Amino acid sequence: MAARLSSPAETPNPSPERTFRRRATWVVWCAGLAVLVATNVLHRQDQSSGPASPAAAAPAHAHAQAPVSSASPSNDRPAARHLPRAEPTRLHIPKISVDAPFTDLSIDATGKLEAPPANDTNMVGWFAKGVSPGEVGTAIIAGHVDTKTSAAVFAGLGDLKMGDKFSVERSDGRTASFVVDSAETFAKDAFPDDRVYADTPDAEVRLITCAGTYDHAVKDYTDNLVVFAHLV
Repeated sequence: MAARLSSPAETPNPSPERTFRRRATWVVWCAGLAVLVATNVLHRQDQSSGPASPAAAAPAHAHAQAPVSSASPSNDRPAARHLPRAEPTRLHIPKISVDAPFTDLSIDATGKLEAPPANDTNMVGWFAKGVSPGEVGTAIIAGHVDTKTSAAVFAGLGDLKMGDKFSVERSDGRTASFVVDSAETFAKDAFPDDRVYADTPDAEVRLITCAGTYDHAVKDYTDNLVVFAHLV
């Protein structure tokens, strides 16, 4: 059973931003297989920086717990500076030897997010109509854990721990540096949508891949691994 992942709640009182919503559905692809993701997309106009800054919005279905922004509360740390919108170009995670280029992931005509190239084991994708890494809000970066032929770029993602660092090179020449808050595994049929996709007042990133065991009956992994991180 695929996990239903919905996107974040709107940031309270987002002045001076204007917000509006439209529904979208996308897929996080792992090992060439799709994990169904139900999202809304929040398009936010940042009047101070100019260009529109699209971000994921309110969840498609309710949960008993209130949305939170990340694994560690934002109130426990000072608000980080954020960067203007810019496309990511390369992901560096020194601890697990990741040095990977980005590709844009967009929603296709069926309402699913297109997969990163299945023939490239060293490629990560970002939800290009969402927040860019370093921008205020929650940026989504997805990668394969393996393919039909070999391990892939996020095979070692589960080795990341709180305090580990990684960085994203951006098209504006800046580098956005992040520190890991936690790395957690969730069953796909009990995925905490609000927690993972909740909108935030800080610049945060979620690194997502498949985890758990491979279920040959449904041709999918049982879990998702999510790394929660914030801009430093």
